[in-house]
Amino acid sequence: MSKGMSWGTLSQAERDAAYNNPAAVPDSPALNAAREAASAQFRAAHPEHLDLRYGPRERNTWDLFPAADPHAPCIVFIHGGYWQRNSKDQFANLIAGPYARGWSAALPGYTLASDASMTEIAAEINAALDWLAAKGPAHGIAGPVALSGWSAGGHLTALCLGHASVAAGLAISGIFELGPVRDTYLNEKLRMTDAEIAALSPMRLPMVNKPLAITYGTAELPPLVSDSRDLHALRSAQHLPGVLIPVPSGNHFTIVHELRDADGILTRQLDLLLPK
Repeated sequence: MSKGMSWGTLSQAERDAAYNNPAAVPDSPALNAAREAASAQFRAAHPEHLDLRYGPRERNTWDLFPAADPHAPCIVFIHGGYWQRNSKDQFANLIAGPYARGWSAALPGYTLASDASMTEIAAEINAALDWLAAKGPAHGIAGPVALSGWSAGGHLTALCLGHASVAAGLAISGIFELGPVRDTYLNEKLRMTDAEIAALSPMRLPMVNKPLAITYGTAELPPLVSDSRDLHALRSAQHLPGVLIPVPSGNHFTIVHELRDADGILTRQLDLLLPK
């Protein structure tokens, strides 16, 4: 939380508002609609490797966008929606920036809460990464992987950074301490246990010695700002690689434009994380 704000003194309404990104960004419906329309166009233009199954559940599928060079680096982008909304196909255009710069790209789907627990969601991302390591070369993706994601996907990026196939990470607007989330409206579907919060909060886990760039918009809600800053501070104290990137004036829904655009701040950061 922001300095001077005591979580224990907040009302339920104040706790809910602290994590309510759509309410904090009035034009978020229009921003989401534009992203979804652009994503549909991007998928329609690149239909060759869509909805490839990696597991048994309905959402256990990949969308792959291989580069011309099969050994080019690949961004794996995990969609957001507080682990309980949205789908991979609504986010395809967010990898347009790296793709335009010669990267491969891949977006995994995952089962949403309350149909899956947080433990199961994390396991699905790891299973998806297993599949990509084994099957990706058959679809033209054989290069090093930069794991990325936004919001809930930012959390899953930090959580799964240790996967053997991941070379580096870019966590965008993530939540890295789940304890406060349990006290909000979000937990109605997540139903997190104490054990899950301890096991799935990146700030409570051993830090992974791989490059992890952490980014947030300076116009985001205080918990998302502080989580990003706090995780970076923990990693920096252990001399682990990875920059902290405050995106000036970015809010929770506009920050992703810096990945969507070929000259975006986050697109350029990927080239620094995994130089071609």
